[in-house]
Amino acid sequence: MGPLSRTGRRVASVALAAAGVLVAGAGTAVPAPAAPLHPHERQRSWGLADCTAATCHFDVPPGTYDVRVVLGGDAASRTAIGGETRRALLPETAAGSGERVVRSFTVDVRTPEGEPTGADGTPGLDLAVGGAAPALAGIRVTPARHARQILLIGDSTVCDQPVDPYTGWGQRLPRYLRRGVSVANHADSGESTVSYLADQRLWGTVRPLIRPGDLVLVQLAHNDKTTDADTYRSNLQALVRGVRAQGGRPVLVTPIVRRWFNADGTLDNDTALLVNGLGVDHPAVVRSVATDARVPLIDLTARTKALVESLGVEGSKALYLTDDKRDNTHTSAYGADVYAGLVRDALAARDLLPARYLRP
Repeated sequence: MGPLSRTGRRVASVALAAAGVLVAGAGTAVPAPAAPLHPHERQRSWGLADCTAATCHFDVPPGTYDVRVVLGGDAASRTAIGGETRRALLPETAAGSGERVVRSFTVDVRTPEGEPTGADGTPGLDLAVGGAAPALAGIRVTPARHARQILLIGDSTVCDQPVDPYTGWGQRLPRYLRRGVSVANHADSGESTVSYLADQRLWGTVRPLIRPGDLVLVQLAHNDKTTDADTYRSNLQALVRGVRAQGGRPVLVTPIVRRWFNADGTLDNDTALLVNGLGVDHPAVVRSVATDARVPLIDLTARTKALVESLGVEGSKALYLTDDKRDNTHTSAYGADVYAGLVRDALAARDLLPARYLRP
C-alpha cells in the first residue's frame, strides 16, 4: 500500500504523547497542556495522525520499531493488525463495549519490504487494521531498543508472499511474538541451498545483518531437486558456519511436507517427504547436519506430517491451496498460521526464546 493522504485522518480517542492530545470525553480531544515535544523527540514517535480508519502509514527509515496499540470503542470489537507485505503482526484481539485493550509488537522495516529479490515496496511502515469488528483507539510507533531478532532463510513456503492466497509460514510468525523480538524474513521464492548462497541479494545481504545472539532459522529443501547429497550437506554446513561466524545462533528447520497422500492415507512417499530425484532425503540430511554440528533442530517435517495425516485427505485441504490453486505445496493463510504456530511451539519447547516473548 502506498503513502496515505493526511486529509481526513481521524483524531485519537485515547491520549498519546506522540499526538499531543488528551481525551476530554468520548470521541472528543483537546490540546494537551504539557509543553510540546522537542522537534527531535517528535520525529522519533508516530501516532494516530498517521492513520485512517483502516490503514496507517509512518514515514520511518529502515530499522526495527516497537508498535503500541490501544484497541476498543463504544461497541464490542475484534481487531487484528497486519502490515508491510501481508505480514500478520497482531492476532485478532477482543475488547468489550467501552473497554480499552493495550497490545504491543515489534516490526522489521526494510527494503525490499518483502521477498529479497522482489519489488522494493513502499518506503516506511504500513499497517492494516482488520478483524471482524476493528476498532483502533490509539497507536504509537517508536524505534525499538535492544530488540531481539529472528532472521529467516528459506523458500516460497516461508517467505513474505506478495499475492493472496499464497502465504508463507514466516509471514505469519510475527503474530505469535510479543514486543521485544522482530522477524526479519529473508526467505525467497524458488531458492535452493545452491542459489541462496550464490545470490548477493540473499546470503550476501543477510549474513552482515546477523547480530550476536540473533536466531537464524534455515529451511531450504523444496527447490534442491537436482542437488546431490554431498552438495546439499555442504551448503547447510556453510550456512551454519556463516551464522556462527557473525555470532548468531543457527537453527535448522526441516521442510514442511507436501500434501501428497498414499492410497492408505499416509504421507510416506518421496513427493510428500521431500526426497529428490537423486534419492536425497532432505529432512534426513538436515537432521544429520544438526546433530553433527550441534545445532538446534525444528523438525517441521515430522510436525506437519503428523498434523496432515491426522486431518486426512479432506480435512488437510484447508492448510494448502488445494482447492484454490490445485497446489499441495504452498499453504493458505490458515495453513501458514497453523504452521507458524508449530514453529512457535518448537521455539518454546527447545528454549530458544524466553516465554515472555511468545504469544499464545
